[in-house]
Amino acid sequence: MKLQGKPMPAPRVALFVTCLVDMFRPSVGFATVKLLKDAGCVVEVPEAQTCCGQPAWNSGDRETAKGFARRVIAAFEGYDYVVAPSGSCAATLAKDYAAMFEMGDPWRERASAFGARSHEITSFLTDVLGVNAVAQEARVVATYHDSCSGLRSLGVKAQPRALLGSVTGLELREMAEAEVCCGFGGTFCVKYPEISNVMVGDKTRNVAATGAALLLAGDLGCLMNMAGKASREGRAFRARHVVEVLAGDMAGPAIGDAK
Repeated sequence: MKLQGKPMPAPRVALFVTCLVDMFRPSVGFATVKLLKDAGCVVEVPEAQTCCGQPAWNSGDRETAKGFARRVIAAFEGYDYVVAPSGSCAATLAKDYAAMFEMGDPWRERASAFGARSHEITSFLTDVLGVNAVAQEARVVATYHDSCSGLRSLGVKAQPRALLGSVTGLELREMAEAEVCCGFGGTFCVKYPEISNVMVGDKTRNVAATGAALLLAGDLGCLMNMAGKASREGRAFRARHVVEVLAGDMAGPAIGDAK
């Protein structure tokens, strides 16, 4: 990787793995670790980590969400940064935790400090470390979906595209309505399956219209939703998390492919 500015001491970074990565796509976690190490970070994965609590928070179960927040904050204290390969989980860590606790609650101050150190992976590489390129090759036409939380809560849009622009041989074609929700939305797809199905159908048509062979995004939930719909429709494109391309991890099956 190429860095801008003066060399900095190796930051001690903790990886927040996320539930979906842990259960369905561990390769995304390994690719994230590789990117962080290539950027000069000392990377650790706290074993005490658990779900960020977003499903409970979004469903109105405030007490359960606060319980998750306390455990995560305690597990990750002492690190310079906390990084997640998910705009959705990163937004919960960075933005929602402080809002869970009342003014005067000691946990609110701890949550605010924790949030200030928490980042989505492509934003962390570009905005914090100043990484402007990766030394990878992927001769493929790809398109990129902007996840709702990463884009709207954290402002993640230019960062993954900038890094993808440095991948030798990769052609990035923008799809129509790249910023529109894919219909996953965490519990949204469970509460409103008919609406969700229409939304993801619109998305897969927009992906197919680009002629891209590869669909990329920064949130595994979005990718699993779109890859599942594409498979049911018989679409030709495949889906991968953006860190897999940036780390050069293209050998294994794409998301949704038979193992």
